[in-house]
Amino acid sequence: MPEPATLKLYAPAGKDPQRPLFIYLPGMDGSGELFALQSAGLKSHFDIRCLVIPGDDMSSWESLAHQIVQLIRQEAGSTPVYLCGESFGACLALRTVALAPALASHLILINSASSFHRFPWLHWVANLTPWVAPPLYQGSNMISLPVLANLSRIGEVNRQALIRAMAAVTQSSAAWRLALLSQFRLEPLRLHRVTAPTLLVASLGDRLLPSLEEAQRLATLLPNPRIYPLPHSGHASLLEDGVNLGAIMGAVGFLPEDAPKGAITTESSAEEIRPASVAS
Repeated sequence: MPEPATLKLYAPAGKDPQRPLFIYLPGMDGSGELFALQSAGLKSHFDIRCLVIPGDDMSSWESLAHQIVQLIRQEAGSTPVYLCGESFGACLALRTVALAPALASHLILINSASSFHRFPWLHWVANLTPWVAPPLYQGSNMISLPVLANLSRIGEVNRQALIRAMAAVTQSSAAWRLALLSQFRLEPLRLHRVTAPTLLVASLGDRLLPSLEEAQRLATLLPNPRIYPLPHSGHASLLEDGVNLGAIMGAVGFLPEDAPKGAITTESSAEEIRPASVAS
């Protein structure tokens, strides 16, 4: 029996159907609320939607991807779709374009968590999470905060928003999403079929995952990649002062007014790293 459709898209800046659709797939918090800082700078270019994954959702990768494809098709019609995923959401974006390779006109992946399964200590965390006493689980969120984010680059308002988002993720939800990341593999996805140019944003100061190394790996699997490094950023880079996704997209020609007519291609290789001057 198919799993019920539990996901939804919400418009953080109101709807603007005259502009291309920008879909943000969130990290482990599943709420999309942490994208508020970036949506303010993107709303003049896009009709923005953020995915919401309910805290009690226990869908498989396949079910999540099917639901997202359906939601995007309902929202987009013939409008170009910019699909953006961060961390866990980057894995979800990859599963989505693997299911519907022509769905997105542009793909943006930020600190993809697709390398999660390659690190035994993260498997240990995933396996242990369901069994930790609830008070210890809540305490572990605060302990892991410096690993997840470069707190020296995040203002107080965004820091508190991050703490609230982490606290809102139930223990069962965290355990399920960590289990999904442990199961995630790139090899079956046949990403060479994806036609969209891809922007791979990678934090060089990521203490959680080797984001630059993973971006370079993804660049060998996707046909039109562009790597954009963030020299000083941590894993939760979109919350940092000075990291402006709109400016990054503008620097590499990913904003709608910068896009040439017809097919868009980017020149890159797995070894290429573009300057990150706008994010310094």
